[in-house]
Amino acid sequence: MASTRSSILSRRLGTFLSIWFIGLALSIPLQAQAEPNPRYASIVIDTESGEILLASNADAPRYPASLTKMMTLYLLFEALEDRSLTMDDTLPVSSRAAAQPPSKLWVRPGDRISVEEAILALIVRSANDVAVVVAEGLAGSERAFAIQMTDKARALGMDSTVFRNASGLPDDRQVTTARDMARLSLSLMQDFPQYYDYFSRSRFVYRGKTHTGHNNLLDSYAGADGLKTGYIRASGFNVATSAVRDDHRLVTVVMGGFTAKSRDSHTAKLLDHGFVRAGLLTRSDWIASADVFDSTRAISPAAPRERRLAARPADVGLDASASAVGSAGNVGDDPIQRMIAQVDRARVGREERRPEDVWAIQVGAFRDPHGARTLVDEAVRRLETDLRDSQVSVTPSTSDKGVFRAQLIDMEEGQARRSCAQLKRQGMECVVVRADVEGMMATSASAP
Repeated sequence: MASTRSSILSRRLGTFLSIWFIGLALSIPLQAQAEPNPRYASIVIDTESGEILLASNADAPRYPASLTKMMTLYLLFEALEDRSLTMDDTLPVSSRAAAQPPSKLWVRPGDRISVEEAILALIVRSANDVAVVVAEGLAGSERAFAIQMTDKARALGMDSTVFRNASGLPDDRQVTTARDMARLSLSLMQDFPQYYDYFSRSRFVYRGKTHTGHNNLLDSYAGADGLKTGYIRASGFNVATSAVRDDHRLVTVVMGGFTAKSRDSHTAKLLDHGFVRAGLLTRSDWIASADVFDSTRAISPAAPRERRLAARPADVGLDASASAVGSAGNVGDDPIQRMIAQVDRARVGREERRPEDVWAIQVGAFRDPHGARTLVDEAVRRLETDLRDSQVSVTPSTSDKGVFRAQLIDMEEGQARRSCAQLKRQGMECVVVRADVEGMMATSASAP
């Protein structure tokens, strides 16, 4: 009896894998592995709730480059608020300030620049000479100002940040993290909303010359409305961005981009994912109950790691047309042959497995199957383990009518427990269960 059941299971799995392969071959929704980047870090935060929606290397030390100027601006805004300065006040340009390397406004020793012009020069032009003008105007020297900057960082909860200058020019001792830069971005927006509009400026005129900015996301990403870019050779291309969509405002920080273009493209993708996740977390159809998890608390938006899968797990229990949407990516010299080999390896490994040896990770349940799918996709994204031989399953619950279970199925018990433990370390609830493989196959066979 057990042998017959195992044989039936193997045939069903083989049939399913063939269908899966055809779908993959038609759509090829795969992406090439990104080139390793030791400077990379990122974080996406919902500004209203403070929830971390996405993160990678968020607490790893990084060079801030010109994101440093956001703290220079924070202290300048404080001076405006305590009325020690006004927008029309002017600050003197020293020889030291004028000698700073580009990017710069090319102010000359003995010149004076108004506070408002200095704000625009820092944000739009990212002017290193003007950063020193502000530092000397507020603290007497850039060194003294850097101490004030670090003290303010501690007051704001930026515990991993040390400032050594006002501009972000190279200094091995000047370090920060993506999380700290996000905190600074939020603090600027929340503490000085009256000045936030300056961060949306992409050009300004100084002494008859129009200066344009470096933040191309202001024009290229719908809803992006401010903050700062930065670059030095040691840091790579950095950016702190805020954007609004559907009543959600997000802040994202990306550090270590290879180019400004790749940084901006990656930031746009992070924002897109972040807005989807922010919307998901506010929906009312999320179900967290004792029969779904061993805990009743809802999913925590803790930092997921970058997805490191060579291929997308198969889709089970949803309309195949929904999972086949995607653009072709560069998957190597012969992606079709790679997928064939993948399916063959999976089939060989499964032929001897008994139904009771097939396990699953359940990450939740929804009344909307697409909500369940979004959640299980999030679990896939978070896992570092190779999930090529597992499948995404969204199937109706047998005990609760109208509820769809979100699972990763067809795993060995040890793999399932390791993966679930990894999800829990990242703040995502899950429970390890034996997979209802025959029920899953029936659902897959009946899908349109």
